[in-house]
Amino acid sequence: MPTEHVPTKESPTAERSTVRTLLRLWPYVRPVRARLFTAAFVAVVASCLSLVIPLVLKWLVDGPVTDGDTTGVWFGALYLLLLGVTEAVLFGIRRWLVARPLAGVEASMRADLYRHLQRLPIAFHDRWASGQLLSRGTTDLMLVRLFLAFPLTFLLVNGVTILVGYAVLFAQEWTLGLVLLAPVAPMVILCSLFERRYSVVSRRAQDQVGDLTTVVEESVLGIRIVKGFGRHRNQAEAFRNLSEQLRTTELAKARLLAWIWAAMTLLPELAVGATLVLGTIRVADGELSAGTLVAFLSTALALRWPVESIGFLLAMSQEAATATDRYFEVMDAPEEQETTREQTPTTPTGLLFSDVTFSYPDAPPDSPPLLTAVDLHIHPGETMALVGATGSGKTTLTALVSRLHEPTGGRILLDGEDITLMPRERLRSLVSMAFEEPTLFSTSIGENILMGAGEDAAEPELARALAVAQAQSFVDRLPEGTATQVGEQGLSLSGGQRQRLALARAVIGRPRFLVLDDPLSALDVHTEAKVEAALREVLRDTTALVVAHRPSTVLLADRVALLSGGRVAAVGTHHELLQQNPEYAWLMSGERHEESR
Repeated sequence: MPTEHVPTKESPTAERSTVRTLLRLWPYVRPVRARLFTAAFVAVVASCLSLVIPLVLKWLVDGPVTDGDTTGVWFGALYLLLLGVTEAVLFGIRRWLVARPLAGVEASMRADLYRHLQRLPIAFHDRWASGQLLSRGTTDLMLVRLFLAFPLTFLLVNGVTILVGYAVLFAQEWTLGLVLLAPVAPMVILCSLFERRYSVVSRRAQDQVGDLTTVVEESVLGIRIVKGFGRHRNQAEAFRNLSEQLRTTELAKARLLAWIWAAMTLLPELAVGATLVLGTIRVADGELSAGTLVAFLSTALALRWPVESIGFLLAMSQEAATATDRYFEVMDAPEEQETTREQTPTTPTGLLFSDVTFSYPDAPPDSPPLLTAVDLHIHPGETMALVGATGSGKTTLTALVSRLHEPTGGRILLDGEDITLMPRERLRSLVSMAFEEPTLFSTSIGENILMGAGEDAAEPELARALAVAQAQSFVDRLPEGTATQVGEQGLSLSGGQRQRLALARAVIGRPRFLVLDDPLSALDVHTEAKVEAALREVLRDTTALVVAHRPSTVLLADRVALLSGGRVAAVGTHHELLQQNPEYAWLMSGERHEESR
């Protein structure tokens, strides 16, 4: 089952400060703060207008109603109507003020996340499930936007409304105001307990959404495997299990919301009920006017929504804080570091591995390195084939050349320059790669190939690259040629077609250094021969490292390096190693050699 690598889980979430977490959003909010502050002010004015209505009612009851003044009653009704319309218009203005800027905040955060993901090292992407990253860029940012649009404003608006409302209540009758203050202490305690518990289940729910997204994504991308092996029931079962876990967590959230909502409704209602009884007695005793009691109770009822909504607003704030935590977990991950400095230009010396050692960052401390003291020199214009058993580290060694991974020790030099001291942009303009598992994007064939070229690449370069990869014939048969959309992951094409397009992408830029990871493994024998013939012309003009498993690919190389046990065990021509190295002969023949040989 896919799981997410997250350094901080529920316990740190429970300990973190909600306010401190949400304050991290300020750099994104700062550019639109004027509109947000204006919207908050408008909302405060609109909310406080509702507190004027009880004062109008008091005037109506104690004045025109008591005196039988019909004209006064109509004027009072008109005042109430104007207040209601004004309140509605102000809330509409508030919504208009926040809609566009908050959509911009969300878009800005999503763009920053995407840019950051492109700059994170491969080791980060190896650890994190793609569904978790997708949920941070979609669901989590939606929760942040909703928080900025509603809870952030209304926590302020409702807080101000409650303070102003209680000031009005105490101005009308302070003794009854004290009765309404009685629930405040228990409500504060309940809110604190709720906030602590809700933060835990909120984090759990959002992590589970990420896991569920991962399962859906993998099932869609791997639909051929699922159907081909008849595993749809197993995938459906995995989906159901994760869905049930998410359902259970969401129900736990609902239970917490239910009891806080009930408590935040019940306690104020009890206080209002007690106020009604005490106020009625005082009106009967002549100590209080009926208008004052009506105004007092109307003010108290106007405060019901601001008080009762506190639990709901706190829940949304907790979800936003959790979403913010999850967003910055990714944004805080360190990007690939540049340690560039000026290097003295030297005569081209090709590609040199000097005492290179490598271990994966998350490998156990006591585990041996995957690569140990690798020494290998590929001369300028030379093609070196890299051969070794499965798991010997061939692909990892090729990934070090373009710094997809960083060597743990030793140095890699390109024409005498240490690659760790070169800007990655420059390094990757010098080195072109074709991976064993070709990846195509949901764009046209031409756009996929041109990703490997400079910005000034034109049609002739595209045609040449297709010719080298022996892809021109099948591309010409497609409905729109190079403008044909290949679909997600290029799954509308065969494995061999995808591999040829990936090879075309690698050679189109005429790179000084070319790294090919078994680039012909998916081709049939006849197509492989044609590609090899065209590729020989390309390899004459570049320094190349080619991972090979078949003798036909090895024959493209000037020399061969045998990688065994994380070390370079032998270097020589294909025929020399066949005669001198039993392990190499076994790898090339596919037959297990005798132990006595």
